[in-house]
Amino acid sequence: MVNQKEQAQKVVNQAEEQAAKLAAEAPEQVMDPIAELLGRAKRAYAAYVEAQKEVARAYKEREKQVEKAYKEADQQANDACEKAIEQALRVRGKADQQAEEAYEKAREKAMELYQESVRQASKVRKETLEQAWKIYKQSTEQAWTIFQGDKVEGGLD
Repeated sequence: MVNQKEQAQKVVNQAEEQAAKLAAEAPEQVMDPIAELLGRAKRAYAAYVEAQKEVARAYKEREKQVEKAYKEADQQANDACEKAIEQALRVRGKADQQAEEAYEKAREKAMELYQESVRQASKVRKETLEQAWKIYKQSTEQAWTIFQGDKVEGGLD
C-alpha cells in the first residue's frame, strides 16, 4: 500500500517536472495569468488521473498476486490432504491384513483345540466303553458261573 502511494507520488512529481520544463522552454510570452493557472490545473488534473490509473493497475496486480498465492496454498493443502488420505489407506490396509492374519491364526488355533478336545473326548469315551465292556463281561461271566453253580473266585474287579 505504501509502495503504491509512492508510485502515485512519483507520477505526480514527474508530471509537475514536465510541466515545469514545458513552462521553462516556452518562449517568454506574456500569458494571461488565468490561462496559465488553467493550464497548470489541467496538467495537474491529468497527472492526478494518470496517478489514479497507476494506483488502479497496482491494486489489480496486487489482487492477481494474492489470488495466485491463494491458489498455490489451496493446491498445497489439497496435495497434503491427498497424501494423508493415501497414507491412511495404506495404514488401514496393513491393519486389515494384520487383523485377517491374526484372525486366521486364532481360527486355526481354535480348530486345533477343538480337534484335540474331540480326540480326548473320543479317547475317554473309548476307554470308558472298554472299561464298561470289561465290567460287563466280568459280571456276565460271574453271573453265568453262579448260575451254573460254580464257586466264584476273586469277586468283581
